[in-house]
Amino acid sequence: MSYAAAKFPSNADKSVLSVFKLIKGPIYSHCYNADRSLLAITSDNKCLVFQLSGTKQPRMFATLENHDKVVTAVDMSIHGRIVTCSQDRNAYVWEPLSDGTYKPTLVLLRINRAATCVKWAPNGYKFAVGSSARIIAVCYYEHDNNWWVSKHIKKPIKSTVNCLEWHSNGVLLACGGTDGFVRVFSGFVKGLDSKDIMANSPWGTKFPFGSLIREYYHGDYIHAVEWRSNLEKLAFVTHNGTLGIVDHQDHLQEVNSPDGLPFRALVWINDHEILCAGYSCHPVLFAESSQQWKFAKNLDKAARSSSPATTGQPGATGDAEEEENPTFGISALRKFKELDLKGKVSTEQQESAHDNAIVQLLPFAESNGQVVQVSSCGLDGKVVLYNV
Repeated sequence: MSYAAAKFPSNADKSVLSVFKLIKGPIYSHCYNADRSLLAITSDNKCLVFQLSGTKQPRMFATLENHDKVVTAVDMSIHGRIVTCSQDRNAYVWEPLSDGTYKPTLVLLRINRAATCVKWAPNGYKFAVGSSARIIAVCYYEHDNNWWVSKHIKKPIKSTVNCLEWHSNGVLLACGGTDGFVRVFSGFVKGLDSKDIMANSPWGTKFPFGSLIREYYHGDYIHAVEWRSNLEKLAFVTHNGTLGIVDHQDHLQEVNSPDGLPFRALVWINDHEILCAGYSCHPVLFAESSQQWKFAKNLDKAARSSSPATTGQPGATGDAEEEENPTFGISALRKFKELDLKGKVSTEQQESAHDNAIVQLLPFAESNGQVVQVSSCGLDGKVVLYNV
């Protein structure tokens, strides 16, 4: 998969490329079109679409507002279609028209709780919606009736589905939720997907719709999952600050957050590096060395707090951390008090471009098979571009 090169000037000395303060409220989800010229974000009960042009502030392009409750997620297909889902238990597919507007079509989700996450399949002809109804709805267009319909995956999901991700083959669907499980299901839709796609899959031989292919129990909330399809590996992050990597042979590796704070998002940089982010408000890079995953470095964090003594690097003891950095806990407490009282961190305390939790990471630009720029959105209403 390739991504358009960023239209912003590169700065080798700084990880932060651009910071866009787009709305006053939180951004729960964002996405781009194929050439990175359009940006869509969630904003309360609306989806806002912006045009990106050079180093200037994104320009408002369209407002999509058919939902009557908070829009929880948005995604854009390779064809430019936008799908949104909301706490109002509905999803809409927005078809781009020649005059620059979007035509909404209601999706028949048939769920009785909030829709929480949504992802287009790589081919752009179906998408999956997770929900608090303990259901994943796999949706596709039915030409005979001219509407979007859904098929449900229910068992053995026991709680809210927090995250979804399609394998590049468009059949395997990974999910994670508040029941502490990472699961891989078959999203095979008869008449839409070809059986030949899974002919040589290491994950199995039969993939009827909704069948459970793999299941991994972690115990904490699973906030994000991400495939590395060429390696047949799946990475996930959890509320206790763990990054986990598992393959089709059920080999599992885990590494903990250097800050001890929960992760909410991740993205594969290449076959041996993963970028994570969450409540520490800055991205954290992990790298695989000698088949072991370890903390590599912090992005967008003051140098004084990036030393091994202050990051809680694996191998450092709690006693040493307290001795060499006695203000670590105090500064963290002060930071969260600032967030609680003012909704933001004061200038002298802020160490990163984001001043609230990062909830999503996306690849923005790629070079020679490696992601070189990453986009993030957060509860502070910002979208930030990083050099990796």
